[in-house]
Amino acid sequence: MPDLLEKLLTNPSFTEIDRALIQKAYITAELAHRNQKRLSGEEYITHPLQVAYFLSELRMDVTTIVAGLLHDTLEDTDITSEDIKNQFGQEILFLVEGVTKLGKIEYSPNQPNKKTVSENINSLKKMFFAMAEDIRVILIKLADRYHNMETLRYQSKTSQKRIASETLEIFAPIAARLGMGNLKGQLEDMSFPYVYPDEYAWFIKNVKDKYADRMEYIDRTKPLIRRYLTDAGINILNLDSRAKYHYSLYNKIKMHDMDVEKVYDLVAMRIIVPDIKSCYETLGIIHKHYKPLPGLIKDYIAIPKPNGYRSLHTTIFCEKGRVVEIQIRTPDMHEHAENGIAAHWAYSESGKKMPLKADLKETRWVAQLKQFLQEMKPQEGLANLKIDFFKNRIFAFTPKGDVKDLPEGATPIDFAYAIHTDLGHATKGAKINGKIVPLNHKLSNGDVIDIIKGKTMKPSFDWLKVVKTNEAKKKIRSWFTSEESKKLELEKFLPEADQPLAGKRKIKSAKGGPASGGKIAVVVTPRGVPIIQGQAGLMYKISKCCNPKPGDKIKGYMTLSQGVSIHTIECSNLKKVGGNEKRILSAGWSIKKSD
Repeated sequence: MPDLLEKLLTNPSFTEIDRALIQKAYITAELAHRNQKRLSGEEYITHPLQVAYFLSELRMDVTTIVAGLLHDTLEDTDITSEDIKNQFGQEILFLVEGVTKLGKIEYSPNQPNKKTVSENINSLKKMFFAMAEDIRVILIKLADRYHNMETLRYQSKTSQKRIASETLEIFAPIAARLGMGNLKGQLEDMSFPYVYPDEYAWFIKNVKDKYADRMEYIDRTKPLIRRYLTDAGINILNLDSRAKYHYSLYNKIKMHDMDVEKVYDLVAMRIIVPDIKSCYETLGIIHKHYKPLPGLIKDYIAIPKPNGYRSLHTTIFCEKGRVVEIQIRTPDMHEHAENGIAAHWAYSESGKKMPLKADLKETRWVAQLKQFLQEMKPQEGLANLKIDFFKNRIFAFTPKGDVKDLPEGATPIDFAYAIHTDLGHATKGAKINGKIVPLNHKLSNGDVIDIIKGKTMKPSFDWLKVVKTNEAKKKIRSWFTSEESKKLELEKFLPEADQPLAGKRKIKSAKGGPASGGKIAVVVTPRGVPIIQGQAGLMYKISKCCNPKPGDKIKGYMTLSQGVSIHTIECSNLKKVGGNEKRILSAGWSIKKSD
């Protein structure tokens, strides 16, 4: 009996009936794959066995593990769907067919032709439609990908680059969005040397020794921290250290001008305590003995990350003044941080595992993604998909405390449209954490955003240049399309001489050509409206001190609560700004004629 199979069968969480089903699935898969070999020369059965073992380590139910053993049988052997249904039932057949339908995701990042783009999108549609039905399908696929990455060295150089690229661009971000931090880090690190070999070589040369130094320092410090907490009556379930994954650390180093010393969580200390009350008590005791760095205390228990991650983080000046990050959490929080959505695999009252649909808070994005892909046009490529769903995420708040999950780089306009279409259309300005900001301001994690609403709904076409999410772009374009349709309908009832566009100018489409074939027409900004920092539609007021008029040379001044105040460049009040030059914005008048 193979060692992995023995480990599977001796798992104490399985009943005798479970073990018998696993053994039956193994025998079926072994017979089906007999005489098949992997590129490594190993018997093919080692692959489904590794997939099943990986799923058992995630503590998945026996149904998922059996489906993992059988996941390649429909595609690569003579076994039929009817065979699986008769021997193992409809639920296991559903999962095996779900994985089989995904096929091989042929991801080509360079997208050399339209056919490849279309194939990429169709492959991803299959994946996410299956995910929307049952998350277990993608968990099996992730386990399959994990083992394929472990054996990537046996592939050709071209295949290595392609498979590692799709792992880095597609599968690792999916694991991240499902809250599976451990798997996300492992997939990224296995991909790193194949996708970015030069950067990986630099990383190993410059950072490896610093890992060892930080780990040694943390190991010397742990007993002291343990004593402080124990003396205060804290029940410590576990106290260990966690080294940051290589690829994640490399990206963080890039953000700090390649200076490793500016990255404080190279190796973090992790403290596991029984309950939430103990988490906050632990934080207080640590701060009693060590000074925290301002702005680096993060409460992800009160405000979880979009993928459900919860923990307390603090960065302190520790022994001998060295900076250390400490993470404090309960066992449940730790389980979720490591295994994400798999940690939700709870028993029902009857003791039977329940199907894991995409209806948990952490997986609502799967349904959103399904809708996004249904509406996606092949010519749009994968850029919007990566921005809306796979880019690093931030969470921002309404003044009432509601959370919105957005991609990094999102603006107040994106935030407004994420709340409601009408609010997006009527946006005139925004306050972030109580201060007025430009509408192209990039949001940060934890920002509280108050959208300033105008009296009428009138988005600016220039917003398309600054919004990040495809949702916002689609709603802005839809508004202009609707407005142009209304205008053209009205013109049918006007005499030709009275038609505002007759003999005056052509309406331009979004791409600059004549409006035709359903393209979006640009509604130009009326003459005499200030254009601030190249944008129309921003909240502004004409200053009474100098009363600038169209044609005057002007500048804007960002006020704290009244938007942008427009002054002539010669205005004495503007010259009195002194040390607030950063608030002075470039401005000019629109020169287009009104409709």
